Amino acid sequence: MAEDVASLTYELLKRMQGQLQRIEADIGDMKVRMTVMESQMGQVISHIGNLEVQIASTNRRLDRLEERVGRIERRLDLIEA
Repeated sequence: MAEDVASLTYELLKRMQGQLQRIEADIGDMKVRMTVMESQMGQVISHIGNLEVQIASTNRRLDRLEERVGRIERRLDLIEA
């Protein structure tokens, strides 16, 4: 009877060990995936930052053009001051 309990316990522990190994492998895979995602998110954020800088630069250039056009229109008396 004691041998049956020991045998069942041993089998149960072997199954649990196999399950733990699969869980560890899955967690390892998830860590790799998370690292890749974090890297990609960093690249996306960097691109967004670059786009924001480009948009700000473009807006500044448009503002300067608007000022110049306004001065030209006033000099030519095309609009009221």
